[in-house]
Amino acid sequence: MNLSILVSLVFGFFCVFYSITNSGRLLDFWDPSSVFIVIGGVLGATAASFPVKRLIRTAKAIAKAFKKSDIDLNKDIDNIVEIANIARRNGLLALEDMTNDLNDPFLKKGILLVVDGSDPDLLRSIMETELSVTKERHSENRAILDAMAAYSPSFGMIGTLIGLINMLRNLNNMNSLGLNMAVALVTTFYGTLLANLVFNPLSKHLKALGNIEYLRKELMIEGIIAIQNGENPRIIREKLSAFLPQFQQMKDSKKSEGLKQESKR
Repeated sequence: MNLSILVSLVFGFFCVFYSITNSGRLLDFWDPSSVFIVIGGVLGATAASFPVKRLIRTAKAIAKAFKKSDIDLNKDIDNIVEIANIARRNGLLALEDMTNDLNDPFLKKGILLVVDGSDPDLLRSIMETELSVTKERHSENRAILDAMAAYSPSFGMIGTLIGLINMLRNLNNMNSLGLNMAVALVTTFYGTLLANLVFNPLSKHLKALGNIEYLRKELMIEGIIAIQNGENPRIIREKLSAFLPQFQQMKDSKKSEGLKQESKR
């Protein structure tokens, strides 16, 4: 479970609800009709805008966002360096036997292309094409959430207009004017809240997760090409370390320096 996004959403709603209760009554902001207009309208408009398969895929992507990411670039570098060592000792054909032990389909596909003797330019083209498809898929997922974020305030405004129309039709009852106005504005509150505290943050989170996945696959592409070119495993590690965050590079550099000093002793 990815607690960071869950805690962030809960904290955001807590701050909003605390502010409401601190200055008024929470029940004053509850109106079932407004909820129905906003949520029903957003879901209906979104379903009409995108194919069902894309909606299902996006729902799965959102569910995946709440799970803890298993991406570890350091581990990926270690795996690629290990593969490079095997290729250096036993040749590229020896890699075919170990592909069954690879859990990542992208890395496995690249290694099999190396074993098959694919041209380096062709190999890179194939892998980058798959990377482009991944980017497009993630972009589609974000597009649905962005659409929901755009629809949400719009349906909030529609609900407010409905409330204002009903209010103006009953101007003869001045005692209920303020109450009807408040109910009308609640719908806009719901729409704005959902857009800025749910749909937009989830879209940004999916974008961040996608960027990490792109970086990981780019790392694998460079590692696979380096293995095919027969580069020294130590050089491969240094090259792939450039994909790590700056603080991680400094940490690994200090660690390697410490190991060198110990070996000299």
